[in-house]
Amino acid sequence: MILGAMFLFASCVNEGDMDIVQTPSAEESYASGEILVKFSQEVASVLEEAGVVRSNLTRSGVGSVDEILDLVGGFEISRVFPIDPRHEERTVRDGLNCWYVVRFNGDYTAEEVARRFSQLGEVQKTDVNRSIKRASTRKAMPLSKEAYEQMAASTRALQGSFNDALYGKQWNIENDGTMAELNGKAVAGADVQVVEAWSKTTGDSSVVVAVLDEGIYIEHPDLKSNIWNNPNEGDDYFADKDNNGFKGDKHGYNFVNETGKITWDGYYDSGHGTHVAGTIAAVNNNNIGVASIAGGDGSAESGVKVMVCQIFSGNTSTGLLNVVRAMKYAADNGAVVMQCSWGYVSGAVHEYEWGEAGFASEEEWIAGSPIEKEALDYFINNAGSPNGVMEGGIAIFAAGNECAPMAGFPGAAEYCVSVAATSADFTPATYTNYGPGTTISAPGGDQDYHYDYLNPITNKYGDVGCILSTLPYHISESGYGYMEGTSMACPHVSGVVALGLSYATKLRKHFKAEDIRKMLCDAQNVTPIDDYMKGYKNYYRYVADIGVLQPMQMPLAPFKNEMGSGQVNASKFLAAIGGEEAGTKMHFPNLVIKAEDTIAVNPALYFVDGENLTYIVTIEDTHIATHKAEGANLVFSGLRVGSTKATIKASNGETQNFTITVRKGSGWL
Repeated sequence: MILGAMFLFASCVNEGDMDIVQTPSAEESYASGEILVKFSQEVASVLEEAGVVRSNLTRSGVGSVDEILDLVGGFEISRVFPIDPRHEERTVRDGLNCWYVVRFNGDYTAEEVARRFSQLGEVQKTDVNRSIKRASTRKAMPLSKEAYEQMAASTRALQGSFNDALYGKQWNIENDGTMAELNGKAVAGADVQVVEAWSKTTGDSSVVVAVLDEGIYIEHPDLKSNIWNNPNEGDDYFADKDNNGFKGDKHGYNFVNETGKITWDGYYDSGHGTHVAGTIAAVNNNNIGVASIAGGDGSAESGVKVMVCQIFSGNTSTGLLNVVRAMKYAADNGAVVMQCSWGYVSGAVHEYEWGEAGFASEEEWIAGSPIEKEALDYFINNAGSPNGVMEGGIAIFAAGNECAPMAGFPGAAEYCVSVAATSADFTPATYTNYGPGTTISAPGGDQDYHYDYLNPITNKYGDVGCILSTLPYHISESGYGYMEGTSMACPHVSGVVALGLSYATKLRKHFKAEDIRKMLCDAQNVTPIDDYMKGYKNYYRYVADIGVLQPMQMPLAPFKNEMGSGQVNASKFLAAIGGEEAGTKMHFPNLVIKAEDTIAVNPALYFVDGENLTYIVTIEDTHIATHKAEGANLVFSGLRVGSTKATIKASNGETQNFTITVRKGSGWL
C-alpha cells in the first residue's frame, strides 16, 4: 500500500550514502573540556612573546584571561593554526593568528566557559569544537574480482574514449542511454558531458584539489600517480622539512591523528575518501579500473593532483578544529579546489527523522560557527596566486542527503558551490537536498530508483545505478565499487572545475576564483534539467518504524527550479573558459627579491606552449639583479637595493616586460 506521497516525500531516510555531517550545536555534539577563543591582536602578540605560538602553555600572561583559566581549571592554551613562515603575514592580516584552543578540566561546560570568555574585552569571538559524524554506517557496495573481470571483458568490446577496464559501466562519465543494467531507465546525455571537453584537456598536474574527507588509499594503482606530492617535504613522518608547521606531510596531512601518515584501512573506515578521489582523478587510459573527470590521459604530467586532507578516521571522533586547520592547510600548500562531501544537517530537515535542524540561514551559520567562516574565507581569498591560473579558491560542498528543501551549510553560503544529486535520467536522487543554497547538480547515483511493485528485483537500478569508483582493498577485493549520495555528486563538480582550470593553464589565462564559480553555474554553461521535474518517482526505502522496505512515491514538481542552475556540463564550462572575453592573459610577474637572495621562476607558465620555447632575458641594470638558467627555471639574484626594468623574449617572438625590485626583508612573487 502506498502512503500519501507528500508525507513520504518529506520523511524519506537514505541508508546508502556515507556523507559526513556536522550535527547542530547540542551539548553532546561538541568536545567537552575545550573551547576556541579569538583574542585581540594585542593579546595575540602577548601570547606570541610568551611562547604560546610554538608550544602549549598553562597561562597567557594576561591577567583577566588567567583569572578565568584559574576559575575553570584551565591547563593548556595553544594556537589553532601552526605557523607557516611563508604565509604568516596574510595569516595575521586575516586574524587567524588570534585563534587559540583553551583546554580546561573543571566542572564547567564548554558553553559556560565560552560565555565567560566572551565577556572579556580582550576576546573577539568564541566557538566550540563541534563533532563531525557520519550520516550513515553502511559500507560501500564492493565489486568482486569476478564481477570486475566480467564487466571489464564486456566493456573492452565497446568503443570508449579511454581504455579503462570499467569505462563502459560509468554512466556518470558517458551515458548514451543504452547501458543494459539500467533497465531502460537511463537518458542519453545524463552525465557530466566530459567526453567533448577531453579534446581540450584531460587534466594538468599543476592543478591541485584538496579532498577533505576520510583518508585516501594513496597506493591504489588507479590513484597513485595522481596523488599530490609535497615537493619540499621528506619521507620522515617525525620531521617538518619544509617548516610549514606539519610534520611529514608528503601527500597531505592526517588532522585526526596529527601526523603526515594517511590512514584508510581502519575497521570503521568506509572507503569514502578513496571513492571521492577516484571520481576526480583516477588515472585515465591505463587499461585498468575506472576513468575519472580530470585524471589525465595516461601520459606523464597529465592528470590533476589530489591533496589528502584527512579529517575523519575510522570511528575516531573528530571535530571542527580539524576541519578549519585542513582548510587553511589546503590554501597554504597549493590547492585551488577544496572538495568537501560533508556539512551540517539542513536547516529544513524533517526533525522526526533527523533530529535537531541545522543552521537556517547564512547569518545564523556565521554567528554560530565563526572560526569555520574565517577559515573558509581564508581559503577562498588566499588559495591560488595573482600570478597563477587562478587567484583565490573554489570551495565545493555536498548539499546533503536528508531529502530536505534546503542545502546544508557551509555549502549553502553564497560564495560556495553546493551540489545536489541526480540519477541516470536527470531526475533528482531520492535522498538529495535541494532548494535554497543549492548551486548546481551532478550525478550522485540512485540505487533504489524505479522500484516496480509487481517485479521489484528486476526493475530497480541496484548497485549499477550508483557511482562506480575506486575503493581500498580492505573494502573491495577488486579495488572498486559503488557508492551513492550528494557525496558522490560533489566530486563530479570538483573534477569539472579542476579540468576547467587545467584548460585555463593550457591557454595561459588567469581568472579570479569568483569568476570561475559564476561561469561554472551560469545557466548557459549547464545542462538544463527542469523539464524532467514532472510526474512521480517510484522507489522504496527502509522505514525504521515499520521495520520493512516500504514502497514510496516522490513527486518531482517541487524540484523544478530548485536543483541549482542545472546539471554540471564540462563541455560548456571549458568552452566558456576558452571564450575571447573570459579571463586575462597571464604575464611574467614582477619580482621582489631580498638582497643577496634568489628567486626561481618557470617562464613556460606564462607563454602558450611555453614548455617548447626558449627564452632570452634582458635586465637594464645588472648592478641591481642578474639571472641565469637552471633547468626549466630562470633564477634571479638580488645584488643591491633598488629597482630595474627587464624584458623576457620567447622564441615564438612574444616579448613581455616586468620589473625587478631588490629590497631588505623577504621577497615573494
